[in-house]
Amino acid sequence: MGPGSELTVAARGHGHSLQGQAQAHQGVVINMESLQGTEMQVYTGNFPYVDVSGGELWINILHESLKYGLAPKSWTDYLHLTVGGTLSNAGISGQAFRHGPQISNVHWLEVVTGKGEVINCSKKQHGDLFHSVLGGLGQFGIITRARISLEPAPKMVKWIRVLYSDFSTFARDQEYLISAENTFDYIEGFVIINRTGLLNNWRSSFNPQDPVQASQFESDGKILFCLELTKNFKVDNTNINQEVESLLSQLSYIPSTLFLSEVPYIDFLDRVHVSEVKLRSKGLWEVPHPWLNLLVPKSKIHNFAKEVFGKILKDTSNGPILIYPVNKSKWDNRTSAVIPEEDIFYLVAFLSSAVPSSTGTDGLEYILSRNKRILDFCKTARLGAKQYLPHYTTQEEWRTHFGPRWEAFAQRKSAYDPLAILAPGHRIFQKATPFL
Repeated sequence: MGPGSELTVAARGHGHSLQGQAQAHQGVVINMESLQGTEMQVYTGNFPYVDVSGGELWINILHESLKYGLAPKSWTDYLHLTVGGTLSNAGISGQAFRHGPQISNVHWLEVVTGKGEVINCSKKQHGDLFHSVLGGLGQFGIITRARISLEPAPKMVKWIRVLYSDFSTFARDQEYLISAENTFDYIEGFVIINRTGLLNNWRSSFNPQDPVQASQFESDGKILFCLELTKNFKVDNTNINQEVESLLSQLSYIPSTLFLSEVPYIDFLDRVHVSEVKLRSKGLWEVPHPWLNLLVPKSKIHNFAKEVFGKILKDTSNGPILIYPVNKSKWDNRTSAVIPEEDIFYLVAFLSSAVPSSTGTDGLEYILSRNKRILDFCKTARLGAKQYLPHYTTQEEWRTHFGPRWEAFAQRKSAYDPLAILAPGHRIFQKATPFL
């Protein structure tokens, strides 16, 4: 249609973008799940992998790969998301400290660029496009197929939660665990501000085995920090309890707060879906989710926690708050993902749910204003934090977000989507106008 066309195109996966990024006003929205027609193909051997459609859900990949005793290495907490959706951002969960995000576990992509070219790319073939698209917010091309790295899957996991009342101890233990040679297989933390309410604790499909001691623990209304861990094991592993005890003995949690459960691997990975079903049954799933996700450098996390958990979020959180460290060495700096400079940084995720039509502290406007307070603090205190699943409304803000990487990002845009047709909802580039 030529440079004068106003047409834009957005790829929509399972519909979990936060600020309309999967929309294209008066343009074309592609339902990526309609591309699921091609069968998944699992390849076994020394370096197993699975070839999948960009519109395939991670939960379906898990079910298919488990038939071969295999599974992807890196996950998100919620599995009912598309491959193309998470790979366009990063894909982070409690395995990322070891395996990196999902974008660090991809061998090959098939991409449709903004020029309409269908290109197969990998680290060695069209490497610039490959790395541009990974974490590229849909700006360079639409992922139509991907080759995902697999590993032998465990049958069972020991699922553990322990509590801390002191943030410094909590952070020190997490940092120790992600750096230790012998450690757990999944490491996440979260903040407990207000224990009441289904919306506030929708991630908690956790049913520990008779936590007698823990049930006697009184929090006295204080903010608590929960460390969530898993250890994978085979059914015939008779030493698993000793291994877990040995690892836990290195930690300084409140002794009376050990919660322990044992579940099949698939049940642990799909844990959030259990809460989704509960929330749907009560009409609490299809509500606004004004989430805020930040990547905070290790050196600034104590300053961040003191201000945010001590002043801004004293009373209620309107949903789970995740906080856990990852190793920068597991991220590929050639991708488009923007992360802090330090060797260790924390994901801090405020997973709020707003009650429709409420004008109180559980309403959308209040939560958005609170998110802004958190962002303003990060900026004023110069924490060097970066938004994950970023949202900005001006190109100047995007330039600040990318920092010294902006020029390379803009050059990649001009190479693969010169008319700025793709993913207009991010508001990074104006349609069909020069941006260099």
